[in-house]
Amino acid sequence: MSGSDADGRGEGKRPNGRLGSWFVRSGWSKGELARQVNRRARQIGAHHISTDTSRVRRWLDGEQPREPIPRILSELFSERFGTVVAIEDLGLRTAHQSPSVSGVDLPWAGHQTVELLSDFSRSDLMLARRGFLGTSLALSAGPALVEPMQRWLVPTPPSRPGPADSGGVRRPCRLSKPELDLLESTTAMFRQWDAQCGGGLRRKAVVGQLHEVTDLLQEPQPAAVSGRLFTCAAELAELAGWMSYDVGLQPTAQKYFVLALHAAKEAGDKPLGSYILSSMSRQMIHLGRPDDALELIHLAQYGSRECATPRTQAMLYAMEARAYANMGQPSKTKRAVRMAEDAFADALESPEPEPDWIRFFSEAELNGENAHSYRDLAYVAGRSPMYASLAAPVMERAVELFGEDAEHQRSYALNLVGMATVHLLKREPEQSTRLAEQALHIARRVRSERVNTRLRKTVDTAARDFGDVPEVVYLTDLITAQLPETAEAV
Repeated sequence: MSGSDADGRGEGKRPNGRLGSWFVRSGWSKGELARQVNRRARQIGAHHISTDTSRVRRWLDGEQPREPIPRILSELFSERFGTVVAIEDLGLRTAHQSPSVSGVDLPWAGHQTVELLSDFSRSDLMLARRGFLGTSLALSAGPALVEPMQRWLVPTPPSRPGPADSGGVRRPCRLSKPELDLLESTTAMFRQWDAQCGGGLRRKAVVGQLHEVTDLLQEPQPAAVSGRLFTCAAELAELAGWMSYDVGLQPTAQKYFVLALHAAKEAGDKPLGSYILSSMSRQMIHLGRPDDALELIHLAQYGSRECATPRTQAMLYAMEARAYANMGQPSKTKRAVRMAEDAFADALESPEPEPDWIRFFSEAELNGENAHSYRDLAYVAGRSPMYASLAAPVMERAVELFGEDAEHQRSYALNLVGMATVHLLKREPEQSTRLAEQALHIARRVRSERVNTRLRKTVDTAARDFGDVPEVVYLTDLITAQLPETAEAV
């Protein structure tokens, strides 16, 4: 056993009651927790970590482990309980981090945004091991997240950065219109690859492209060119965040989202800012923080109220419905669903041009989001058959439409899993396993930890509730064989 994962065994330690409380509620044994820590450590490249039951016992007795153990424990307990469990909540100490790699309360100034984007993307590329950067980060939630994001609305004059002060003269790098057009089309191509192949395949390429754009922003540029570059940086940072979220790197994803919002503010692009906030909101729903998700969506709606296209408004209403559903508020959920449907109908009739980043929000996506809102209501309401019945036809329509869409394969898989969960709520395990098996075939082609996790959880639920059904037994064995819990470099 390596001694490098702990601080030492000083005298006078007191039992860590906070860690003990979370540990007892998790239902894990000391051996199970040790195995999960070791597996996560291997995934992030921390091969020096070798934990056993005696080490876990020492943590419970008050020993303070060194990084990255506190971050790993925070992530494991957060995933177990579906909510953010911070390092401090576990009674553990966190190492001091510089502002460039910790926290979300960052200065809203152009040159600092560029420096932070450059530093963070470079660190991500240099470490080049899945999740290792994430071990130096902590997720923010509640007022610590929402209040700094509210400053997105505070009017400030855009501050375009000049050349970095490197002690020498830097050659001006004036971009032509065709070069800018190519940068923007490359971002659209990355977005398409993500939809087809999941976040794991091209994440490093997106981060590399983002770093190149920040280099260009540190050169003297005309104001119009600088504005377009900030927009490009914001879109790439959002996409890097989205891909990080998709492969399970939650703190890294949040950091990219925050930096993307700063870049969108510098570009003066409020609709893009609202889209970035919607991605942050989706992450908060995933992490079991619907109150935070709702505040972020309301901030997005307010900030883009005079300039968002109908399609963007429809997307924001759909995300508002998801937040309300997870808060267990049926009437507000249904109202937001109707608003999303009405805004989408307006979008179909609107001649207004739309940015590429909102193109994903199709009729299939609208149905998928609204169906998941009803499905989430069913869960919150104690597996209510009424809300499951509301979800079923809307989810069926989403699955039908995504089945005709060769580009959005990850969304197709996620909605197949969603439909499988609806059948489980309706106590129809045979239909559920048929859809989950379809999703499995796609999951093996799409590098998305989000798809894999939802699929595993759905099959686990089926096995728990209908473990004697032959189709469920078969699918459980199939998942174990074809979707092992292994990490791949991203």
